[in-house]
Amino acid sequence: MLNLKNFKHVHCIGIGGIGLSAIAEIFLSRGYSVSGSDMKESEITEKLAAQGASVYLGHDGNNIKGADLVVFSAAVSQDNPEITEAEALGIPTASRAAVLGSLMKEYENSIAVAGTHGKTTTTSMISLILEKAQKDPTILVGGNLQEISGNVKVGGSEYFITEACEYMDSFLSLHPKIEIILNIDSDHLDYFKDIEHIANSFEQFAGLVPKDGTVIAYDANPFVNSILKGLNSNVVTFGFNEHCDYFASEIEFNSFGMPSFQIHHSGKILCTIQLSIPGEHNIANALAAFACCHGLGVQIESIVSTLEGYTGTQRRFDVIGITKNNIKIVDDYAHHPTEIKATLKAAQNVPHNDLWCLFQPHTYTRTLALFDEFAESFDAADKIIMAEIYAAREKNIYKISSKELVNEIKRVQPEKDVYYFANFEEIASFVINNAQSGDLVITMGAGDIYKVAEIILEKDRLL
Repeated sequence: MLNLKNFKHVHCIGIGGIGLSAIAEIFLSRGYSVSGSDMKESEITEKLAAQGASVYLGHDGNNIKGADLVVFSAAVSQDNPEITEAEALGIPTASRAAVLGSLMKEYENSIAVAGTHGKTTTTSMISLILEKAQKDPTILVGGNLQEISGNVKVGGSEYFITEACEYMDSFLSLHPKIEIILNIDSDHLDYFKDIEHIANSFEQFAGLVPKDGTVIAYDANPFVNSILKGLNSNVVTFGFNEHCDYFASEIEFNSFGMPSFQIHHSGKILCTIQLSIPGEHNIANALAAFACCHGLGVQIESIVSTLEGYTGTQRRFDVIGITKNNIKIVDDYAHHPTEIKATLKAAQNVPHNDLWCLFQPHTYTRTLALFDEFAESFDAADKIIMAEIYAAREKNIYKISSKELVNEIKRVQPEKDVYYFANFEEIASFVINNAQSGDLVITMGAGDIYKVAEIILEKDRLL
């Protein structure tokens, strides 16, 4: 394990990413000299530069001059010129995950939130509960959280909370005292061979928790259940079944699609909660956050108050605006078939006429690996518009397009209104010309599809 006290100047390759930027900010807060590189300028790089980091645009071996540790994000390949230069000069290199694990080791109460879906929401909930309970935690979250003005907050206590990403087995470098496992599903199949490979990694992750630690797990996922057997640590379950340690009942949705429910524990009803974010999946996220913080001794009233006031991170069912013709525009980060179904199911509880889903698939490998699942994910939508696939870190060696997904949906459900447009302007114009008063339009995906919502509202303003 890295002894971070041995270093003075840390260079971060991919410093503008949501994950590595948080690490850079922690180093800056501790008085380290920090430099870094990224392919483009952003609000994140500007913020880090304002805090004292030296940020370079583009990757070049000269950028690491003066560094005694080079840290890289999971998106950086090992033939990056800065990694190559560091190895030539004998400068230690480490993944973001390895550095994060070394940081976690310093805290008595280190919490890691894992799962294919729901990590950012649940991490944010726990972070705000601990923050408002005056526990002063250090927080690393995978989205922008308004209450901490970003995705990282450096605290001054023994509480440390972070998302634990399974991609490339990154979470196996962490050192959590408390783990939350929300679910296990097929994803990142450009790295994992299959669901058994994914479950095996989660099993190793669960095994990282020490004997005096706790694994908090969702009981209704069969893969999660299978990895809980034989753990040395304490196991706490949550879900919707009465045999769970924490379970929800009496679930109702208000006219805005927001759920209320009771939480049971040890044979007692502990409280009733009215969430300010939609969907049954967020009940599960809230249960996980409640179980974690209740176990840490936070008062029930404080937990309830924070959960009821939580309105989400950016790109989680954000209401972007309402057109002059009373069409509600929402944006959501859902990019996996399970997430799409959950978001559209949540949208059904919001009063509307037709439900439009404007979807942008994220990465060629995910689209190809889960092609059939994607084709069956949009049942709850009345109108479906596909944007072209967002490449992210990939090249289209598979020669796949969103057009194939549109054709498959039409084949399976010929009555569905499904469209493909090559650019965002065309999508926005089609919605403006065809959506009716009372319709609900959701832009959906992990890429830049959110821009369509902005274009729609701008076109509506100029009408």
